[in-house]
Amino acid sequence: LKYSRFMAGGGKRRGLSKSCALLIVIAGIERYAFKGVASNLVTYLTDVVKMSNSRAATTVNTWSGFTFMLPLFSAPFADSYGDRFFTILASSSLYFVGLVGLTLTAFAGSRSTTTTISIFFLYTSLSLVALGLGVLNPSLQAFGADQLDHDLGHDHEQDQEPSSENKEVKSDRKSQFFQWWYFGVCAGSLLGVTVMAYIQDTFGWVLGFAIPTGSMLLLIFLFLCGCGVYVYADQGSHLKSRPFQRIFDTIKGVVTRRSKITLENNHDLNAMELELQGKPLCNCSNTEATTTTTNTSTKSLAGDESSKTGFSSLKTIKLLLRLLPIWTMLLMFAVIFQQPATFFTKQGMALKRNIGPNFKIPPATLQSTITLSIILLMPLYDKVLIPMAKKISKNEKGITVMTRMGIGMFISIIAIVIAALVERKRLKISKEMKTSPNTTEPLSIFWLLPQYILLGISDIFTVVGMQEFFYSEVPVRMRTMGFALYTSVFGVGSFVSAALISVIESYTKSRGGKHNWFADDMSEARLDNYYWLLALTSAISFLMYIVICKYFKSSSDEDEDKCDETS
Repeated sequence: LKYSRFMAGGGKRRGLSKSCALLIVIAGIERYAFKGVASNLVTYLTDVVKMSNSRAATTVNTWSGFTFMLPLFSAPFADSYGDRFFTILASSSLYFVGLVGLTLTAFAGSRSTTTTISIFFLYTSLSLVALGLGVLNPSLQAFGADQLDHDLGHDHEQDQEPSSENKEVKSDRKSQFFQWWYFGVCAGSLLGVTVMAYIQDTFGWVLGFAIPTGSMLLLIFLFLCGCGVYVYADQGSHLKSRPFQRIFDTIKGVVTRRSKITLENNHDLNAMELELQGKPLCNCSNTEATTTTTNTSTKSLAGDESSKTGFSSLKTIKLLLRLLPIWTMLLMFAVIFQQPATFFTKQGMALKRNIGPNFKIPPATLQSTITLSIILLMPLYDKVLIPMAKKISKNEKGITVMTRMGIGMFISIIAIVIAALVERKRLKISKEMKTSPNTTEPLSIFWLLPQYILLGISDIFTVVGMQEFFYSEVPVRMRTMGFALYTSVFGVGSFVSAALISVIESYTKSRGGKHNWFADDMSEARLDNYYWLLALTSAISFLMYIVICKYFKSSSDEDEDKCDETS
């Protein structure tokens, strides 16, 4: 991104600060550790722990669900009471302990083929990883957003008169932060999937889990090295640092018909109002009218502080509830994204994986094509698609965040339809091989590439769009909760996926073993039917999303309307 206009306004800094850059590197290391474990975990559970396909997939989905859902519970406390630096340090340490435990399970299994791995110890280790990751991810992103806010605030102080150009530059800076953050995450994911899957398949699971454990130790060391460059958000003000406490107190006050929340001074009230909006309500040119309105509103609010505080907190609750329909419609997108780490990987194990006489492609490495497509196509998105969309739509962002998420959802539906068609072809060839094994060649694993690549393209649109959407729609002091809402989409989606597998397996087993969609014998399994079901439910969810978007009004649109009314 270029900031020539920004530089003309007084020699302001380009790009991201050192603290933002360091946290992006740390986020990439975390993804390397996580993907090094999660991408091939289903293979470890089936081949080493000896679980069935359905139980292994359910275990992975449930574990992923807890990992992504925990931010919903940890974020309120991190926003209200926690120190983000200490929270990141504590959660990453817990994450490290969990990986140590997982490595010990692999070591116990490697000592003897007859050794039974303790399921309790395995689940405890996975739970510690989930707990550490569930707290670490939103806190780390929110801590990065604190660094970004400081940069934007510094730039704002140098602007004597805020202009539309400066607003556009700041919007570009936010987009740059999110895209570089996601690039770091993708780079870590790519290395985790490719390198670790090969090591686990070739050199064993002890080394395959020990390396992610070592990378988490490196993460903790680098995070501590950055103490001198970080910007620490002010947590001193009671009202500014405890938005969730105000919400809980307001609900209690509504039930008892008397709210006991009080304001210390008018400055706290103004800070709280700005916090609820995430930005000033308007930036109108008529400064005299604005000053008069501010003075009048301050006097009236000071006369009845408790009622206004209750109103503001109720407004925050309403703000969160209005995001629920969009959040719900994104769940099927998250369900589709659980497939590469579970059934796509098992699907790959049933295909021809040879390259030359001595090398076999680890099925989990195909997940790297998702990340590769993101890394390679993200510049095309920024340099070609967005400029074209800006000219066509006359929108400064090219396409809205809502449109961006919708496009990704549609592409994910196409990906799962292709997965169903490929699986049907694989089953057909598998049956032909049983009748005429000498004349039929097994299907190559490269037939799975289109579905992986399309999921990577949908990722560019929807996942980055989700991050920006929840970042923009929540109050500033509840930003950790905004990131938690984003990650919880994938958490609940994982639980929905696990529930679907359990229900479908229970139903298809009742009709006879040969009808089981998730049979351990891949020549008897009917994953194609499962993929068609996901395509149907995702299409319904997508249509409902389109309807909801027509009636949804973002916070920025509401702010503009208020500015127009005031002017």
